[in-house]
Amino acid sequence: MSSAQTQPFARVDGRACDQIRPLRFLNGIAPHAAGSTLIEWGHTRVICGVTIEDTVPRWMKEQNVTGGWITAEYSMLPYATLTRKARDISKGKIDGRSQEIQRLIGRAMRAAIDLERIGSRTIWLDCDVLQADGGTRTAAITGCYVALSLAIQSLQRAGKLGPELALKPVAAVSVGIVESRALLDLSYVEDVAASVDMNLVMNGEGEFIELQGTGEEASYTEEQLAAMLALGKSGIRQLLRSQKEALGK
Repeated sequence: MSSAQTQPFARVDGRACDQIRPLRFLNGIAPHAAGSTLIEWGHTRVICGVTIEDTVPRWMKEQNVTGGWITAEYSMLPYATLTRKARDISKGKIDGRSQEIQRLIGRAMRAAIDLERIGSRTIWLDCDVLQADGGTRTAAITGCYVALSLAIQSLQRAGKLGPELALKPVAAVSVGIVESRALLDLSYVEDVAASVDMNLVMNGEGEFIELQGTGEEASYTEEQLAAMLALGKSGIRQLLRSQKEALGK
């Protein structure tokens, strides 16, 4: 253990190093969506809504790809942060960060479902950040699983999908190294101060879907990586339980 780790340490909000921020889901926030939830994770708030179209992208038709497709759009509303963020439409293009995040959300949710079983449908996942305080991409993924589950349940009740279709739980969480310590679920202040920043996307079987880890002008050791992964896995287990409760299972 390093000397830094033996010194007194307190997080900004008083949490333990392995503690996630308060989390809750408000389902049905968008009545016209096939499934929706507002995920409130600390001071980060993201609306996740699902709409379904009975068609597939043209590339699937041209390449004779069977089944359906899931795609995502992510945006941060202008008032989500302390300083106004201009809408992408005002710039005429999606910024690189938003594009990266929405692709990540799409990949994560496609790993949760058998695309062959949803038929010739496109499932749209729309994620709108109302308030950002770190972890917006992990909140979007974690919330999208709940919204997608609600949408699939709606299709099954309507007899449009068979009851055998089941989703694999998927959740995401951030970890990082701040002042030489591994921390779970970074707030914005911690994220800015982090020497290492990592996001984990995992399923309910403990398998990794995606790992995004970066040393912010720093490197990190194998020991630190192991500590972050252990914290991340613990956080994912907590999130999966919260998702299960939100879905009434």
